Parts: sequence; structure tokens; C-alpha cells
Amino acid sequence: MKLLRHSVWFSSKIAAPSGPALPVRIFTVRILACALLFVLVSSRASAVVHPVPLDPKADASTCLQCHEDKTKGKSVHSAMQMGCLSCHEVRVNKDVTHVKLITATPVTLCVTCHADKKASEIKGTVHPPAVRDCLTCHDPHTSDNKNQLLKPESGEAKDNLCLTCHTTGMNMPTGGSRHAALDMGCDTCHLTHKTGPEPTIDNRFHLTKATPALCVDCHDPKDADLQKAHNNQPFGTANCVECHDPHQSDQPKLMAKFEHAPFQAGGCDTCHAPAKDGKVVLTQPDVKSLCVTCHDDKAKLIDNAKVPHPGAAGDCTDCHSPHASNQPGLPKTDSVSICLGCHTDVADEGKKPVHHQPVFGLGCATCHTPHGGDNDHLLRATGNALCLECHGPDSVPQKTDDGMLAIFNDQIKLPADYYQKNKVPVLPLKFGLGHPVDNHPVSDVMDPTNLTKIKAHITCLSCHQPHASAQADLLVKDQANNMQFCDQCHKNRLNMEETVSPGN
Repeated sequence: MKLLRHSVWFSSKIAAPSGPALPVRIFTVRILACALLFVLVSSRASAVVHPVPLDPKADASTCLQCHEDKTKGKSVHSAMQMGCLSCHEVRVNKDVTHVKLITATPVTLCVTCHADKKASEIKGTVHPPAVRDCLTCHDPHTSDNKNQLLKPESGEAKDNLCLTCHTTGMNMPTGGSRHAALDMGCDTCHLTHKTGPEPTIDNRFHLTKATPALCVDCHDPKDADLQKAHNNQPFGTANCVECHDPHQSDQPKLMAKFEHAPFQAGGCDTCHAPAKDGKVVLTQPDVKSLCVTCHDDKAKLIDNAKVPHPGAAGDCTDCHSPHASNQPGLPKTDSVSICLGCHTDVADEGKKPVHHQPVFGLGCATCHTPHGGDNDHLLRATGNALCLECHGPDSVPQKTDDGMLAIFNDQIKLPADYYQKNKVPVLPLKFGLGHPVDNHPVSDVMDPTNLTKIKAHITCLSCHQPHASAQADLLVKDQANNMQFCDQCHKNRLNMEETVSPGN
């Protein structure tokens, strides 16, 4: 910075904003740029060069002469007992000593011992920092916190490791509520690395136990006040987080954002009779009979759909919470996971790095009708019309009274900033042409000699996958976006109009 200030001062003294001194000024700027580059390179190099020369055969005892502090603390990494050279290597070249890890990245080194933490081999939801770099949370040598954590998992924001990334519970709205357990520390309820192939709530959210077992550790179902609050219904075996947010809520008593109308009105007797022998008693013989007393339109849709959804043929509470949920439509989990519990093939696609945002963001019901429909795969539209609802040039989402955007004839609502926030590409199509380049067709190409005959059958799915891909642009078969992909149809690069049908 001192060099920068002096150079700017010097250039201002020898050169005016314009005139014959300008070349001198340009020369000075070039000198400054070179100097800054030298500083950057030097500082970067010093990060890998050991400050004192070492013998190529230096061992751990040599390291500890200066780095003895790495072996002291409340939580010392067990690898320290194996010696520094179990993780580091010393390289000497022309009297310059370099000390580096024995692997290319820290996470690669860590999983040589902690193989059970290797994200690529874990089935289930992995805590994102554990995928990228263990040093995001852990000190590799020693710490005053358990498991060599950089900070404890409790306390105020500046001292809490979890609150480095998560702001949950930090901004409680006026009139809302906050779970007191947050003050006990995140590790009261969570195990950061817990995961598993089963899509259970404890695996997905890294919980020490599944609900309600986790909740009843603190909240006794036999407590008279709790029983009264739950209208003397047996709630001890219910999934508490179907009604309550475990961290904070806009509503009192940690209630979920969306509530079933009779529940919100306190009309429990609409659906429930007094409990008998500690069990829930409904006012109708079964769940479905109870639901259709109000939701007869859904029952007719399910029964009369040309393409039925087998999942909708069971009890409504297989998918919906009868009380409350944090998402519209009252899904028991969320609008994505509620479907992936059965559609595990799509869940597996979620492991790919590139996602179609509506699938793993908004939810499957963005494109599919969840109860039944008239189109294959329960799609809301057929052919390209489905994709062009968002990506077509004529796509004009309608603004609703509540400030949201509506698509598919007001059946789906999107946040007002959805298109901007997610950078939704709108294709400049004219007469079915214009993507990915001018005049390229996106729909069937007819035979010019016989307009009733299709020369090349093309849809969006000819090139794109609808859910996820290993490559950008969601191209089929996880292929990269390059000329080799185009070569599948355009066999002759000298004449790109000479084509074959996709897949042939």
C-alpha cells in the first residue's frame, strides 16, 4: 500500500491529466502494475515456502521444535501422535524448503483416515461443508473445542460456529416465537455428520434422534399444560415438526406458517372426537372419508383422472399434514421431499451437480399435477408447451393480488422475483426456431416435399434432461455442451443442415 501511495503521488507530480507528460504517466502506471504483481506473487509464494531451510530428511521432532503448540489443547487431533509427516511432506529445491500436504486438497487427506465421511460414497443428505473442505469447521491440529472445532456450537453469533453460515433463530419477527433450545447449542439436537440412505427426518436434518423422541426429551407429554394446549388429544407419538417449527416462527408457539383452516380456528371437534384409550378418534370412519367432507373436488379429480396418481389413492395424510405445514398445500415434509420419498429414482438424480431449479427448489408439483391429470407422467402440459410456459418468448406470468406470479392458468404461484433471482432463460423463438442458435428448430421439422410427414422429430427433451445433469445446460445423457454433442445430429460440420434424427 505504501508503494501504491508513493507511485500515485509521483505520477501526479510529473504528469498533468493531459499533455506531453502523458507517456511518462503511462510508464509510471506500468511500473506500478509490475510492482503490485511482484508483491502478489511474492506473498502467494511465501505461503508455501518454509521460513527457514530444513533438511529433506527432517522428522516430526524437527517440526515440534517450533510447532510444539500444535500438540497442546483440550482437543488434539489423534493424527498428531502419528507424526507431522503423516500429513505433511518436506521438499527442498536449491536450498528452498517447501512444506505441503501429501494430497492435493485437505478433504482428500482427511478422508484417508475418516473414510466414513467421504461425501461421494455417502448415501443421503451430507452437510455441505463436509463435502467441500473439512477445515471450514475443524482445526487440523488442536482446538479448545471438542472435535477440533474452530468455535463452539453454542453462544452468540460471533462465537458460534454454526451461526457462521446459519442465521436460524437470529431474526425473530415481531409477534413470532423462538425455540429456547437454540440457546443450549445446536449440538443439543443435531449431529453434523449424521446421514443415511433412508430419507428419515433424522438423516435429512442430522438430528440426534427422530421426532417425537427428540422432542419428548424436554417436553413431557404428560404435562398438564401441554395436554390442555393440545385439546387433550394424544400428541406424544405425533411428529411435532408437522405443526411446529423447531427453530423460530412468525407465529406464537412456534406454529408453522400454513395451518389447516379448522385447526387454525381451534375447531378440533370438526375432525376429532374425544380420545379413547390414549388413541385418536375421528368423526368419520377413516381419514379419506373425513377429508372429502370438505375436499370433495379433490376426490372427484382423483377418481376421474385419465392418468391417476397411485400415491393419491391412499389416505390424504400420507402426503398432507392435517394440521399445519411450512409450505402451501400442507405437505408433511416439504414440496420436494414429499415426492422423493416414493420417487427415489428422481431423488438419486439430485446427487448430480446441476439441478433444474423447479424440481429440487420449488417442488415436483410445479410441472406435475399431484392428484391426477390428463397427460402422461401427470404433466401440466404436453410437449414443448410445458417447458415454454417458463422459457418461451410468449411466457408472461400473471401478477396476483398477493404480489406473486402465476403460471399454468394460475395453478402455480412463484415469488415475484423468481425469474430474476434464478436467471430463468427466456428463449428468443420465432415460428418454432431460434434455440440454441438462430434458425435451429425446437419442434418437429416437417418434410418440405410432404408437409404431412415429419422429417425430424424434435422436442425440448431431444437435447435436455428435465430433472438434473452432471453437466451444465441439463443436456441428455449428462453430456457436455460442445460440438461433439451437436455431432450426434449434425454429422457434417461443413453442412450443418444435413442432419439425422436425434438418437439415430
